Order: sequence, then structure tokens, then C-alpha cells
Amino acid sequence: MAFHSINGRSVAYRLLGAEVNPLVVLAHPLGMSQAVWDDVIPALLPRYRVLTWDLPGHGASQAVSGVQITPADLAAEALVLAELAGAERFHFAGTSIGGVVGQQLIAEHGDRLLSATLTNTGAVIGNPDLWNTRAGRVRLEGLAAMSEEIVPRWFAPAAFEASPALKAGWCTQMGRGDDESYAQLCEMLGRDTFTGKLSGKSVPHKFRVQLFGGSEDMATPPATLEALAAELDDAPLEIFDGVGHVPAVEAPALFAQKLLVVLATDLGDVANHGVAYATGLETRKQVLGSEHVERSTANSNSLDAPFQQMITRLAWGELWSNDDLTRRERSMITTGILAALGREELTLHLKTAKRIGLTEAELRQVLMHVAIYGGVPAANHAFALAKELGWGE
Repeated sequence: MAFHSINGRSVAYRLLGAEVNPLVVLAHPLGMSQAVWDDVIPALLPRYRVLTWDLPGHGASQAVSGVQITPADLAAEALVLAELAGAERFHFAGTSIGGVVGQQLIAEHGDRLLSATLTNTGAVIGNPDLWNTRAGRVRLEGLAAMSEEIVPRWFAPAAFEASPALKAGWCTQMGRGDDESYAQLCEMLGRDTFTGKLSGKSVPHKFRVQLFGGSEDMATPPATLEALAAELDDAPLEIFDGVGHVPAVEAPALFAQKLLVVLATDLGDVANHGVAYATGLETRKQVLGSEHVERSTANSNSLDAPFQQMITRLAWGELWSNDDLTRRERSMITTGILAALGREELTLHLKTAKRIGLTEAELRQVLMHVAIYGGVPAANHAFALAKELGWGE
């Protein structure tokens, strides 16, 4: 876990995975922490970089400063952390109040989104009286006392049957939160809604929106998600049968499977139309780094500009943007081929292998395969070049 100061307040976050992979930002529900994503993250890491953080006064993040908090404040945290990760655009997934953060991003920062997955949330959640009453009670009684009443609303009965310690564990986690931060977030949910603010927002920036809910969700029942789907121009909605308010905890394998489908790059009708140049360019920048791509583009002229466009569409669009292989796997394949052929681009891809996170042992095995199947001299040259670039000790 790391910490970053945002508007004078310490924010706890985790940034996991190779920097060349597309970034996925995950926002947790009210009263919980970034730990809700622990059983989902392993399924994402082979193909994505993952950023999670604790909301104000939750987990290890510092409490609110006393100023009224808004959805814009929470979205600003996500944007600052995404910039810290070096991501121009990112995928977002959020549950409950985390989904409210997502709605703020859709409404005001659609140019930063690759996709938005909103689960168990709504354009309107509950009503002001409900949230103001809860805020008052939390200030008076404290989260530890109220957790016994609130936590059972998060999960379907089957979840408690499958894991008897689930309730006690999340009651403990909730009880450690800051009362005032929780109360202010309750007041925010009663005050700030997104009715009439979301229509048409995804079209200009061409990002995908997907909604998920739970059939047993008491906090944001399916009807609440259906109303949100209507606000989002009839965005697709899937309700998980037998799941409550937090699918990442109750059904992590199912949720990860569904989320991966949303995150996958839509290459369109490749056979008839190819892959869009913009898709290839985004992948090329992620893998090689923006500076390298901008330098290559600046160095091109009328002679090779069409060539640069072709390799961006074909190599980086049709191949590297395809999710059938991970970028780690593609790096090993590409490095092996370039080493066997003795190509000049081997230097670039040995550097890229470091960015992708190949280990020394993995690179060694790639080059030893080259020695057996491509020739010892080719492998010897590749080993020497890799050492010049800082591989090995």
C-alpha cells in the first residue's frame, strides 16, 4: 500500500501490475475499503494494471477535513491517482458510492475513460431523509455500534451461509472507519444525484458503459439500476441472481469474468474494416511509451508516414490490442522472433520487456529457446545486447 497527498489529505492506494497494461481504477462501496477487490484483482493482473484506493475516512485514508464533500471531490481523487499511474485514459469500475464516482467521471470527464462499469448503484440512491437520518445516527452512535445493523444489508443470505465469519469481519472493518467522513458521505448521497446529467455522455468519447446489480440487493435493488440504465441511454444491465450489494465479495469469479468482457478492446469487424488507427495508437503508446511513439511520429516524413500508420493499425491494432494473448506473452514471442532473426528492433523490445515486467528468468528462457531453434550465434548476440541494456547482475 502507498499513500499520496490530495488536497492536503493522505489517500491510501495500491497500484499493481505492469505499467504497459491498460489501467483499471476500482472504487469501493460506502463503509467498506479497497479490500473488497482482493479476490477480483488476480484475474485482472495478467492483462491490466489495477489501481484501488480507500475513500475518505475509510481503510487507511485520512478523514475528511470538515469541508462538505462532493462527487467531484471523489472523482478528483481518481483522476489524480490515474495521473500518478501515468494513464491518459483508464477503465473504471465502482460499486455503490464507487458507482457514484463513476457517474461523476461519465458526466464531466468522459474524455479520460476507456470504459465505465457501474455496479449496485443509482443516479438516485435512497432519499435525503434516509441519508440525513443515518448521518445523524452515525455521529451520535458511531459506526462500530451501527455496523451490526448496516452490514447485513450488504450481502445475500446465501453469502452468510457460505461464510459465517463474513458479517463479523466486515462489521469490524466498518467499525474502524471515521464517523464524520461516513456521515458526510451519507449526506452527499442524499444531496447529490445524477438525474438528467448522464445522457449522451459516452457517445463523443466512444467508451463503453455496463451496469451490474444483484437480485438480493436491498440497498440498490434492480429497479434502481434500471432507472440508472435509462439515464445512461439504455446502457446494458445484467442482474446477478442470488447476489446482494457487493458482487466483488459475494461472487468474485463471476464478477471478474463479466468485467473482463467489458474491459476487452472491441476491435470491431476486423475482416471487413480492419482495426481503427486510434485503437492501435493507444496500445502502441501503452506498450512502448508515449515519448517513443511521439518521437517516431515526429521523425517520419512523407516517405514513411503511411508505413507508420500501417504498423500502428496492423501490429499494434490487430495483434497487440487483441486479448487472446497477454502483453507479457506477446513480448516473449516478439523478443524471441527478433532475436532469432537478428533484427534491429530487438533493442526496443528488450527495453519493452522490462516495462512489461518480464523476469530475468523468463528472458533467459526465451533466448535459450532461440539458441536451440534459431541458432547459438543469434542467441549469443541477444544475450550480449540484453546485458548492455541492464539485464542481469
